[in-house]
Amino acid sequence: MKVRNQQAEEACQPCRGVNGAKQQLGVFDPLQPATQIIIGLLQIPLIPLATGWRFKKRPGIDYLFQQVAPLYEIVVFTAETGMTAYPLIDSIDPQGFVMYRLFRDATRYVEGHHIKDVSCLNRDSSKVIVVDCKREAFSLQPFNGLALKKWDGNSEDRTLYDLANFLKTIAMSGVDDVRSVLENYALEEDPIEAFKRRQAQLAQEEEQRLSELSQQKKQGLSIGSIASRFWRSKQQ
Repeated sequence: MKVRNQQAEEACQPCRGVNGAKQQLGVFDPLQPATQIIIGLLQIPLIPLATGWRFKKRPGIDYLFQQVAPLYEIVVFTAETGMTAYPLIDSIDPQGFVMYRLFRDATRYVEGHHIKDVSCLNRDSSKVIVVDCKREAFSLQPFNGLALKKWDGNSEDRTLYDLANFLKTIAMSGVDDVRSVLENYALEEDPIEAFKRRQAQLAQEEEQRLSELSQQKKQGLSIGSIASRFWRSKQQ
């Protein structure tokens, strides 16, 4: 899979111009999967070692890429510089699922925050999902964003596994505008946990519906059996 580097694209300009005017990022090819997912570096921490520093991958990143790559155009968009982020992306994505890489110079710097403006990406905003640990990153388009809880380094963390299931559910639902789904989670402190709760509730409701349907069928059979015996007795 060919990886496109934003810094290597002469046509690409940062998503800001003179006096803050937006400029279009001409980095993305027009023909790609229907929906684009833009992720940060998913909070990869630096672990101090005696020999220097080591980067730690958040559990589930490989599973996430494998599950969503057939359904989404995966883009890493980070507020880090290309020099810092490029080797990190190589380490978390050895199989090349990430199709594009955008760095700090492609963000808009507003009130002390590097913001990822999806209106600059040459993509239909109704088909763009921004996954980031900082809500400020998608503050210009809050209903395009999905905020993950920050990772504390716990090796048992399941967030990215659950994120993969969430994204697959959106893709398979066939929704025309992803914002109509994401806005339901915009005020949730932990959108992924909220999704899991709603899925569990839906599963419980479906189980109850099937149980009631089964009971109705049993009652129908029982009434039918009584009626049949009554009819036979009348014939004798």
